[in-house]
Amino acid sequence: YDIHLKLGSIEKLLYYVSAWIHGDPRKVVYPTDSHGQFLEKSSVLKLHKAILFYFNMLKCANPAVLINLQCPTTQLCVSKCPDRFSTLLDAWNTKNWDYYRQFCKPGFEIGICMCLCHCSGLVITMVVSLLFILLLRYTASVLLWLTVFGVFGALNYGIWHCYWEYDTLTGKPGADVAISDIGLHTDFSIYLQLSQTWLIFMISLSVIEVILFIMVIFLRMRLRIAIALLEEGSKAISHIMTTLFYPIITFFLLAICIAYWAVTAVFLASSGNAVYKVTPTDDACMYANLTCRPKTFSQTNITKVCPGAQCLFAFYGGESVYHRYILVLHLCNLFAFLWLVNFTIALGQCTLAGAFASYYWALKKPDDIPACPLYSSFSRAIRYHTGSLAFGSLILAVVQLARIVLEYLDHKLRGSQNACARFLFCCLRCCFYCLERFIKFINRNAYIMIAIYGKSFCTSSRDSFCLLMRNIIRVAVLDKVTDFLLFLGKLLISGSVGVLAFFFFTRKIPVIQEEVPSLNYFWVPLLTVIFGSYMIAHGFFNVYAMCVDTLFLCFCEDLERNDGSSSRPYYMSPGLHKILRRGEEGATLGTAS
Repeated sequence: YDIHLKLGSIEKLLYYVSAWIHGDPRKVVYPTDSHGQFLEKSSVLKLHKAILFYFNMLKCANPAVLINLQCPTTQLCVSKCPDRFSTLLDAWNTKNWDYYRQFCKPGFEIGICMCLCHCSGLVITMVVSLLFILLLRYTASVLLWLTVFGVFGALNYGIWHCYWEYDTLTGKPGADVAISDIGLHTDFSIYLQLSQTWLIFMISLSVIEVILFIMVIFLRMRLRIAIALLEEGSKAISHIMTTLFYPIITFFLLAICIAYWAVTAVFLASSGNAVYKVTPTDDACMYANLTCRPKTFSQTNITKVCPGAQCLFAFYGGESVYHRYILVLHLCNLFAFLWLVNFTIALGQCTLAGAFASYYWALKKPDDIPACPLYSSFSRAIRYHTGSLAFGSLILAVVQLARIVLEYLDHKLRGSQNACARFLFCCLRCCFYCLERFIKFINRNAYIMIAIYGKSFCTSSRDSFCLLMRNIIRVAVLDKVTDFLLFLGKLLISGSVGVLAFFFFTRKIPVIQEEVPSLNYFWVPLLTVIFGSYMIAHGFFNVYAMCVDTLFLCFCEDLERNDGSSSRPYYMSPGLHKILRRGEEGATLGTAS
């Protein structure tokens, strides 16, 4: 068994080495048109055609793109994106046909081009998140209530703006058309000219505001308890200010993991010759995704069976043994990526937990806090707990890879499976999703116990789970309410940056209006900025979340180990103990009533 295991490892290593030798990253880095030519080697560079033109960008939103690594639409090399639009008939009858002709393929199909630009919205999010955390250190209660009211203020403004737009468009010619009558369009501004669109926006925002208002009313007493925990966490961070900058280390390590995975994937994907596949206009074609040859494609009966089908470039590959195992190597590379990412996150959680635990278990704060607690915790995690962190990350990576494989199989078998198979796949996906969430919860608390006691992963997982089960009411009341408040902070930051990005991309900021490039489709970069802003804010707010979780576990452990006497004094602050006890009594009375 050992010999076969070693031979298998050597064989996989040889495959990786072969990918790095035979791979050509230029085939992935440079745009590749539908003829399989990437712009560095193509003769189109002599004509200064260095931009890839997509006929229909909506087809790139198909989940199959993530599997086939190619957008199923015609792609041409052009010198610049079109700055004017017209129907085929109008373009043919006008003198501008020579201009529109450069964006056509044989068959005269005119498409839509989208040009994207980079912006500094994500950098602004990092600065705002840091400022938010620094302000939270001094005025936790004020900022949290301002966050709650800020979200409601933003929702009220959105409702008012939607009503104003709806009232303005009501009665205008063409504005009362139903959305169902318009159909699907890539130009989203068409929908913004309809009164029904703003009515839907207004109703949606109103429902969201009512739900949030009801939640705040029912959780108003718990909000005060959560504020007390955050203020205690603010005290801990005020004594360990270096924890605020640890997310930068996490971002740097994650960037290394992503770069390693991306480079390896590029070499794997670019090793081989150009492979062309049949791209039909719908999914009913029996020849879909089959290998084809562009030169002889018009002579086959595929175009008769599947009208409108094309033979387009798909990816780089081959028929050798190495190329037949490309998918396996991609899975191995993906598994290594998931393992490294989970290990990086686990290292950060264990490091922060050790730093905050050193604050809590200092009897006389801040005199008994050890010097450089973050560096000491990081050193202990690297030196003593690497195996435990790697084991917990391995378990999570296996579950995540299983979820990805299930998604892949579900996509491949979607057209041929029956109702029973669809139900089975749905149940499996749901079970693995819940399993992943549960393992993340167990791992997070296990890393806190590892940082406190230095025990193994299995022992720490058992101890933390049993401790939480003995304090299940406190977990439900305090931990989740704190997560809700931090989520509101992320929502406010990402929403503010999203509004700023919207005014930026639509050129509604007078100061920089002339410097902003004109975009034909600004919703993709806008959504990218909003999503990236939320993820960055999530990374910085994890410092506070980890602080609160660590202090909470330490508090539960403190209550069980000590009784407040002179021989066994409590390590928590008297104010925190009083507030948490009061909150527990209030919750008990509320349940009894």
